[in-house]
Amino acid sequence: MSSGTRALTSLLDDSETDVYSPFEWGKSGSVEQVEPVVTSTKRKQIPANKIPPLRLAFALNVLFGCFAFLPVVNSNPRLMWSVLGTAGALFLLLIFLSRQVLRSGRKLYYEFLPKPVHYVQLMMHLSIYTYWGWYWREVYHQAPLIIAQLIFVYVLDMLVCWSRRDQWILGFGPFPIVLSTNLFLWFKPDWYFLQFLMLATGVLCKEFVTWMREGRRVHIFNPSAIALFIFSIGLIVTHSTGISWGEEIAVSFDRPPHIYLEIFLLGLVVQALFSVTLVTLSAAASLYVMNLVFTHYTGLYYFIDTNIPAAVFLGLHLLVTDPATSPRKDFGKIVFGAGYGVAVFGLYWLLGWLGAPTFYDKLLCVPPLNLTVRALDRASVWLAARFRIPSWTSGNWIPRNWTPRKMNFAYMGVWACLFAVMFTTGFVGMNHPGAHPDFWHKACVEGRGMACTSWVRMVNISCYHGSGPACMTLGAAMYEGRVVPRDLAEAGKHFAQGCELGVSQGCTGIVRLLTENGGSFFQNACDRGDAESCFLLGSLYYAGTAVPKDPARAFALLQRSCSAGWWRGCSGLGECYRAGAGTPVNNELALQNFEKACRAGIAPSCFSASSIYRGSHDLAKAEKRLREGCAISIESAQSSAAYTERGSPAKIAGAPAVCSTTGS
Repeated sequence: MSSGTRALTSLLDDSETDVYSPFEWGKSGSVEQVEPVVTSTKRKQIPANKIPPLRLAFALNVLFGCFAFLPVVNSNPRLMWSVLGTAGALFLLLIFLSRQVLRSGRKLYYEFLPKPVHYVQLMMHLSIYTYWGWYWREVYHQAPLIIAQLIFVYVLDMLVCWSRRDQWILGFGPFPIVLSTNLFLWFKPDWYFLQFLMLATGVLCKEFVTWMREGRRVHIFNPSAIALFIFSIGLIVTHSTGISWGEEIAVSFDRPPHIYLEIFLLGLVVQALFSVTLVTLSAAASLYVMNLVFTHYTGLYYFIDTNIPAAVFLGLHLLVTDPATSPRKDFGKIVFGAGYGVAVFGLYWLLGWLGAPTFYDKLLCVPPLNLTVRALDRASVWLAARFRIPSWTSGNWIPRNWTPRKMNFAYMGVWACLFAVMFTTGFVGMNHPGAHPDFWHKACVEGRGMACTSWVRMVNISCYHGSGPACMTLGAAMYEGRVVPRDLAEAGKHFAQGCELGVSQGCTGIVRLLTENGGSFFQNACDRGDAESCFLLGSLYYAGTAVPKDPARAFALLQRSCSAGWWRGCSGLGECYRAGAGTPVNNELALQNFEKACRAGIAPSCFSASSIYRGSHDLAKAEKRLREGCAISIESAQSSAAYTERGSPAKIAGAPAVCSTTGS
């Protein structure tokens, strides 16, 4: 037995010793961390835990590791090893802690002390997940992984806490961290280890990044917000947004028809209990005013298809209103909330100008605002003293005959009135004019601002996510060159996409394009390094569509496409090797190219590789590739489902017929 295992085993029954009592009760009855003070066990009775602390951590970690064997997890080897690797890391931390405790003779313990702020947020979050998931079923599909994240955070939190002090507070604290984070960002299965790292970042920042505030040592940053901030910066800098579901999450929040009303009503509960109304009110008011000014002068909508995106509306209710990391004084709350609104507005423009996804706007501004809370509270006190503002508490603008609770209800009344105006006038909610491409097309024709750019972007997104008519519309516009610059290669790509999606006009469109203009525009684009143009031209020569059939030339073009990183080109190259088109038959090279494309997320290549393995009687690999192809197909369908028509309940994404044999 190793020394670490002996240490872990020997700690099942701890001996008594002096302990740290690093918590004291705040005014609201919650427990807040303060500077450790050594006290004797005679002063504080250590509770007898039915399950020894380290045994509890060990059992929860084993439970967490068992999630690796769920079908939804073990169908993806990388996801499975992400869970197992994370469980292994927690086990090593547990061994280290066990040895440390054994050497020092400390007695660890835990107490069940739930905080209202945590379990109220839990109920709010569950309500949002339930409604949101009805309109985008990927939310429900993620449920087992979210539960795994919760167990992970519980284990990590207790281990980190016990590494610094003897007491761990058992409550609902991990729920807001995990559920808030997952409302804004998930990583895809192949990169799921980053999800655990992101949550670990929030837990560690909460524990180690602290300051003194009103005589107590407390965490500086909202744990979810700082984790989202750090990983959002990483995704932006590395141009890796595609490894996450971030954009789909932001878009899918616009699908439920009454999502704004639900968020507003749930927010009232939080505001009534924790007096954070002014933060939400000032954030919404600032966004309302800035949008009205922008629309008045331009005739356009700043956030394209809405005035306040649903995900931003959610953020100003549940992300920026954390009572522990926002100002305590009313003036500070007003500035803090308004700062959030202004920052979101400005970051949306900045991210668009940089060519980065704009949904990060709401995730990048909360931690910088958290750094201002002490200064804002000091400014509130100074202003109250300087101008002798009557108040119950220094810095709060409250009439003498009103309690702070009454004033908060008054603020809630103002917020309810503002929301009623926004909701009844269509400022937020379904059927926003900017959500319809026709509005932007008309504005583009009229030459208004950046309307053409917005129209092209909106139609292009619809085309990419499976709308054949949108592909046709954009292809025709680029072919005609009236509202957007003429680009035959891009027009051809959109016609080809429409054809693949079953729109017959797309097939005739690309034939007409090549008949009237020849294939030189694709060749020129290919020569400039456009791998997709190489692929399309190669595919046309392979099939003999609108150009003479030329397998050798098709093979050369598909080689160039694959070498340049267009993975569908690798798939086409594999077909050439398998069929002997433009090259001798070579199943080994065909398989290599299918495998390359399959690893890059091209589902048909996974199916082709499975077919070759089955032909060579390697049934285990055949089944594995078939499952991978099915998983890729379903993931792609769920991603596209986030962009489909608003207000329509989602259907569970179906897999191709070939997947019915896998039991997937």
